[in-house]
Amino acid sequence: MSSHRYVAEYDDEDYQEYGEYEHPGNPRDPRRPYEDVESYEPYEPPFDDDLGAEDPCAGRGVRRVLSGAGGLILTPVALGLLSWGGLRQQMLVQATLGNQRDVLSIGLLAGGGLLLLAVGLLGALSATGPILGGLVWGVAPGVATIAVPEWGFRLVKYLPRNDVTHGVTSWLFIGGLLATGFLLIGAGLASRLARRRR
Repeated sequence: MSSHRYVAEYDDEDYQEYGEYEHPGNPRDPRRPYEDVESYEPYEPPFDDDLGAEDPCAGRGVRRVLSGAGGLILTPVALGLLSWGGLRQQMLVQATLGNQRDVLSIGLLAGGGLLLLAVGLLGALSATGPILGGLVWGVAPGVATIAVPEWGFRLVKYLPRNDVTHGVTSWLFIGGLLATGFLLIGAGLASRLARRRR
């Protein structure tokens, strides 16, 4: 028993002598054991990472230009093909009572539909293409014709006299161009809203 007490007393006195337990000048908070450890700055690579970075604004501008140009060019071509193919199909059905099929009319309708699909898909790049195409080639002439029908006849006079003009005239006065324009604008707005929610 005495030897154990001696060792305990010796250890306690030894630690107190060399100050292992007590630091009166700088007491250490047990809740912050690493407070006096030197902190280091985060590692920085020796090269500049900004050299290869691309400007996101410039990329968005290019996408808007490509989408807008595609919408303005492809939309009237698609509407012309659809109106021409629809007119040919209507005349053939009326003349033959639906007993024959016109391969050219079916091809024109399919081609116009695919081009309109391409205009809608331009919304993946930017909503500018579908919105511009629908507004310029659909909504604007449709609203103008509804408001002032004489403007519709004046617009038709500037077009060449052929089957395409007759088909476009029919689409213009029955509201086909107006409906197509609103659909394209809706597709563009939907793509923009979906992109903002990401």
